Amino acid sequence: MNAVEKLTAAGFGAAEVRDWLTSVERLQWGENAPARTLDAQAAAAAEAILRGWSFLEKLPRRSRRTPAERAAGETIVRETTEITRRLTRAYREPIYDALSDGFRRHVRVDDLVYAAAERWPGLVPTRAQVREEAERMLADKDGLEIFQGCFISELLASPRIGLHMVNGMLRPTPEALERIAEFERTGAIDLGYTRVEARGETGYVYFKNPRYLNAEDWESLGPQETAVDLVLLHRGLKMGVLRGDYVDHPRYKGRRVFDAGLNLTKVYHGKLPYLFYIVRDLGLVNKLYRGHALADYAPDLPEETREKPWMAVVEAFAIGGGCQLLLVMDYVLAETGAYFNLPARKEGIIPGAANLRLPRFVGERQARAGIMFDKTFAVDSPEASLMINEVVPRDQIEAAIERVVATAVGSGMVSAAGNRRALRVQTEPIDTFRRYMAVYAYEQAWCHLSEQLVQNLERHWNAKQRRLAEA
Repeated sequence: MNAVEKLTAAGFGAAEVRDWLTSVERLQWGENAPARTLDAQAAAAAEAILRGWSFLEKLPRRSRRTPAERAAGETIVRETTEITRRLTRAYREPIYDALSDGFRRHVRVDDLVYAAAERWPGLVPTRAQVREEAERMLADKDGLEIFQGCFISELLASPRIGLHMVNGMLRPTPEALERIAEFERTGAIDLGYTRVEARGETGYVYFKNPRYLNAEDWESLGPQETAVDLVLLHRGLKMGVLRGDYVDHPRYKGRRVFDAGLNLTKVYHGKLPYLFYIVRDLGLVNKLYRGHALADYAPDLPEETREKPWMAVVEAFAIGGGCQLLLVMDYVLAETGAYFNLPARKEGIIPGAANLRLPRFVGERQARAGIMFDKTFAVDSPEASLMINEVVPRDQIEAAIERVVATAVGSGMVSAAGNRRALRVQTEPIDTFRRYMAVYAYEQAWCHLSEQLVQNLERHWNAKQRRLAEA
C-alpha cells in the first residue's frame, strides 16, 4: 500500500490526503530548490509538517489504534520527519550559522534544538510541546522528538558543524563554573543525584539514585555531568573516581551499586526525553573520555583538552549505561561476583557509543554477543578481563581503591593527559566519534519512540507492573 492508501484506509478523505502529499512533493531542496531564503523554505516545510501532524491529532492515541490507524500514523510520522531531515541537510550551514552566531557561540545541543524551534516554528518541537508530550505514556507517543533526531543528525553529519557541536559539548556546564570556587573551598558538594568529594589529590563522584538502583535518567544526568566538570576544573585534583552510592532496594540494602543503566520505569512512563541520549554521550561520557575542550574550535587542534585519568569501581553490577562508562575509563576495579552487560537489544535501543567502543576491548565477536544477544560478562571471566583491570573481594574494595589511587597519583601525572590523547588519536579520532554520533542521533530517535521498545519492556521487564517512585 502507498501513502494515500494507508491514510484513506484509516478513514481520511482521499482528496485531502492527496492534496497534502502533493504539497510535500512540491517541496524542493538543494540545486533544484526555488530561489528562496532559508526562512521562507523553513516556513513552507513547517506548514507541510503541521498539515500532516493535524491528521495524527484526529486519530486515537497510538496504543488504542486499529492496525489500519497504526499504519496511517506511522506513514504520517515518516513523511513529516523526512521534511525536517531534508531541509536541514540542504541548509546545514545557514541554519547552524544563525544559531551559533556565525560559529562564534558554543550552544549546547539541547539548547540548539529549542533555539531552532523558536526561530523556525514547526520545524522541530518547542520546549512546551515536549513537556506536554512527556505527560503521555511512551506507548501513546507518536514521535514528536524524532524531529529533533533528524535535525541533530544532519548537523552532526557536517564535519565543520559537527566538530563545533562536539567542541561545544566538551565545555563545563554553567552550574560547574558557578560552584567550582565552593568545591575548591569546601571539598564536597551534594548535587542531589550525585555527590562529589575531593580527598587528597583525587575527586570522587558518587552516583546517587537509590530508589532506582542508581539508574540514569534526565534528572540525574545534569548533576552527574556537573560533578565530572567539578573534578576536571579543580586545580588540586589529579584524577577522578566513579562509584555508586548506597541504595534502598531490599536485595542490595546497605550496599553500593555502581550503575543500573537506563531508568526503564521512566522510559516506559514516557518521562525520559530523547535528548537524554544525545546530551549524555556528547556531554557526560565524552568529558570522561576527552576532558574539557580548551581551544575555541580549532579543527586542526581537536584534542587540545584539560583532562584527567578516571577509575570506575564496579560494585554489584554495571548494566547498560554503566557498562558504557567502563569503556571510557583508564582503570576499572570490580568486586568479586559483580557483572556487566548491555541489554539494549532486549530493550530495543542502541547502547550509546558501545557499538563504537566495545569491539576494541573484547573483539567484535564478543561485542556482538553482548550487544545483540544479551551476553552477561562476569567480572572474573576471561572475556571480562579485557575490560576489568582488577577484581577483589568486597571487603577489600576500600583498600584496593586507596592502593590504586596512591599508585596513580604518587607516580606523577605529568604524562597522564598526553598518554590519553595519544591513545585516542589512534583508537578513536574525534571525527570518527562525530560520524558515529550523526548515525546514532537519527537511529536512536526511531528506537526510543518505537512500539517495539514498549513491547520489549513489557515482555522482558514486566513494565506494566512498575510504578514511578514518589518524589
